[in-house]
Amino acid sequence: MPEETTSRPHIVTCTAPVNIAVVKYWGKRDEDLILPISSSLSVTLHQDQLKTTTTVAISTSFKVDRMWLNGKEEDITHPRLQSCLREIRRLARKRRNDGEPDSTESTGLSHKVHICSVNNFPTAAGLASSAAGFACLVYSLAQAFGVEGDLSGIARQGSGSACRSMYGGFVQWIMGNRDDGKDSIAQQVEPESHWPELRILVLVASAKRKPIGSTSGMQTSVQTSVLLKHRAESVVPHRMDKMIKAVQKRDFAAFAEITMKDSNQFHATCLDTYPPIFYLNSVSQQIIHLVHRYNGHYRESRVAYSFDAGPNAVIFTLQQHVPEFVRVVQHFFPPDTNGEDFIKGLPVKGAAISEELKEAIGLEPTPNGINYIISTKAGPGPCIIEDSSQHLLSPDGFPKKAL
Repeated sequence: MPEETTSRPHIVTCTAPVNIAVVKYWGKRDEDLILPISSSLSVTLHQDQLKTTTTVAISTSFKVDRMWLNGKEEDITHPRLQSCLREIRRLARKRRNDGEPDSTESTGLSHKVHICSVNNFPTAAGLASSAAGFACLVYSLAQAFGVEGDLSGIARQGSGSACRSMYGGFVQWIMGNRDDGKDSIAQQVEPESHWPELRILVLVASAKRKPIGSTSGMQTSVQTSVLLKHRAESVVPHRMDKMIKAVQKRDFAAFAEITMKDSNQFHATCLDTYPPIFYLNSVSQQIIHLVHRYNGHYRESRVAYSFDAGPNAVIFTLQQHVPEFVRVVQHFFPPDTNGEDFIKGLPVKGAAISEELKEAIGLEPTPNGINYIISTKAGPGPCIIEDSSQHLLSPDGFPKKAL
């Protein structure tokens, strides 16, 4: 890390991706360390469409650690934030004490940090904002403090699924067995280049904050759901093996079936929680019917849905089916806006749909049920932004006025 003066903070900017679990994480065996009751597997979405950007500044002139999220100052004393900060500083100190080259006082171990972060997607609406946020925070802090190696265990302590956002492509979070959580880490199963035809469509049914947060929902499920215990012990281990094989073989039919069954079982555990938790709404249920009827019409799994802790559907399909399926969604959830505003991200070609297909699906159209679609694909893990004009903090280490 370069020498800094009191007037020029050391500034680093990074981006990190959202991930969508196809074998879901729900339930912790240790709340403080965020250790899961079962393993999980996810697909990392491309940062061109969904990402968090974080700038970290370190300076002798800062009086206290501070953080701004989406233009608003946040409480940096939040325990999970503090866990990540503390762990990065501990590793930086250890590296210096071990006498690594270039590991001098200029790493600013005693200096305070300013952190500024923005998402280019709705926060806390079930779009894995905390996963991207904490992955980006940990990666940016590590770059700023000169910390190297696997960072997924630190990201996990911020938000469980953040550990999976530390890698691109297809990622498993191994639950681990140790009480200290050292073996509860993420590993890449395959890189994003492994399955180039795979496409992901995020159907945003609601960008509002969800009524029950994931953390409190999980706690209640662990305490009250018998199905969750059965899922963790008997279902997920086999499902992980099958899903890894499906990904490795690029077997979409197997991938689609496991993805939908796992999403359904996750929401069944939410219903089995007492009192029950409802993350899906009527539009979510219509999307589920639409997908099964669409696949039924073609007598093969062409599309698969997955719902996290929120009403938004994540659709997995292959590139060749995207134009028709998007047109089907537009037909049954007619938007107010024209096609350009309704579809964001990767361009989607126009397509016609047959009367036969419309009849096979046979749902009553739900106008404005879906606000917009984000068209994307699998993408890479966290990245460093070299262009200093992209920093969210000014050279003095405070948020730029444009925020």
